[in-house]
Amino acid sequence: MRLCSRRPTRVPLLTKRHLQLRLQWAREHRDWTMDEWKRVAWSNLSRFLIHHVDGRVRVRRLPGEQLLPSCTGHTQAGGGGIMLWGTFLWAALGHVAVVEQTMKAANYLNIIADQLHPYMAFVFPTGNGIFQQDIAPCHKARIVLEWFEEHTDEFHLMSWPPNSPALNPMEHIWHVMERQLRAQTPPCPNISTLRDRCLDIWYNLSPVMYQKLVASMPRRVAAVLKAKGGAMRY
Repeated sequence: MRLCSRRPTRVPLLTKRHLQLRLQWAREHRDWTMDEWKRVAWSNLSRFLIHHVDGRVRVRRLPGEQLLPSCTGHTQAGGGGIMLWGTFLWAALGHVAVVEQTMKAANYLNIIADQLHPYMAFVFPTGNGIFQQDIAPCHKARIVLEWFEEHTDEFHLMSWPPNSPALNPMEHIWHVMERQLRAQTPPCPNISTLRDRCLDIWYNLSPVMYQKLVASMPRRVAAVLKAKGGAMRY
């Protein structure tokens, strides 16, 4: 029957309510021009580990060779890591912050007040910038929402549907950084080296790459509309 064995495609769990909200968001943004998309500052948080194990590594061996060094791997992932929060828009990369511990509302408020605020004021002095964030718990905290309300005349906060990482081009930047990090040799020996390498990769990202990501937004919106709010190939 020409069927092949494949791993299931990983997609977010989408409830009926999620589908409705995603479809509503796509309808609200389907007529956006590129000038409007260029005014969006995209943001996201991602974790980078010293030892990366995703369960997809395979080896080819003969019977009895399962314990050879060339046929074994780490049984414990992690070894420590860092969290990075970053933002970018069409015109330029924004700031990237190293989060040593779990991102909580107070940490997040410090980042947006100390780093995001001056960045948006510099890029959008007329106050027409738009900031995107997902609906993580720390983003919905009262002190964070109150801060955004106090600065509505300086930039706008974009509405965002739940469980929609594929709509955020920042996810692709994290994937690019992860690939570049794992391609470096020797592997990171400690947290300090991991931090330095991640920051070096971030500040050397190609403008062509992240501008293409912003340019893909109309296609992403169209894909959500076509899927009636369901998962799409991004």
